Amino acid sequence: MSSEQHQKDGLTIGGRTVNSRLFLGTGRFPSPAVMQQALEQCGADVITFAVRRVNLDWVQDDAILQHLEDRGLTYLPNTSGATNAAEAVRIANLARAAGLGSWIKVEISANPRTLLPDPIETLKATELLTLAGFTVLPYTSDDPVLCKRLEEVGAAAVMPGGSPIGTGLGILNPYNLGLIVEEANVPVIVDAGLGSAVDAAQAAELGADGILVNTPIAKAKDPVAMAKAMAMAFEAGRLSRAAGRIPKKRYASASSTPEGVPEAYWAEGDLGGRSISPERTAEQSAHTGLQAGSDAGAERPVTVKGG
Repeated sequence: MSSEQHQKDGLTIGGRTVNSRLFLGTGRFPSPAVMQQALEQCGADVITFAVRRVNLDWVQDDAILQHLEDRGLTYLPNTSGATNAAEAVRIANLARAAGLGSWIKVEISANPRTLLPDPIETLKATELLTLAGFTVLPYTSDDPVLCKRLEEVGAAAVMPGGSPIGTGLGILNPYNLGLIVEEANVPVIVDAGLGSAVDAAQAAELGADGILVNTPIAKAKDPVAMAKAMAMAFEAGRLSRAAGRIPKKRYASASSTPEGVPEAYWAEGDLGGRSISPERTAEQSAHTGLQAGSDAGAERPVTVKGG
């Protein structure tokens, strides 16, 4: 696949294909205008927002959504604030009834300090909402076994966190994320904890199908520039993974061969690199000494006469 084809490669979730693999959260931006500019720069097709922050009686007049309804975006309302499966199901039904669509991001946390997802309640809610006809994208911990269970009960994609929401700590457990990617038969979207473009690139190189970003863009010194950086970094990471990185090695190896180096006699070293053979070194030293002697008139053999 060429780099141009790779960049146009869409992401399909629940039968719907989106062009951008960066999903954008809409909270914490300095203003709706800055959020719109960031959206334009990152090219996101999917935006997420907390249902509890939307006026469900007048969705068309919502402070955020009223500026976005003509963009052809896919809405991914989330159940942020839910502490159990029953609350998440109720929030999802309210969102769908208000015309926000059937995509739902399950987000359940019982600990306001860590905001880590509750695995048991998340699994319950995912199963119930799938049976109710929703396209469910659960936010979960980076547990490979749990992600597989979520897939088995109907998750259209799994969204493991790189680290706790809003911390900017990046991907703390790349090994687990790699296992999740290897085992998954649905898209893997890294959600939460990313801090900068380097984390976006790492997620892509580990094989993630997409990322969901909010705080690192919204709270950056320049949100608009960071939005562009995040999108570009993720695509760079995908290209890097497709190109294939070199294997890691313990010792160095020269990037150029010794051919053409004057007076150099090389032999294979024990460490995988190249070293000068002792025999060649001695031979070269003798040769150099004779050469120097012939050039310098003072260095001639001396005959010692008896006394």
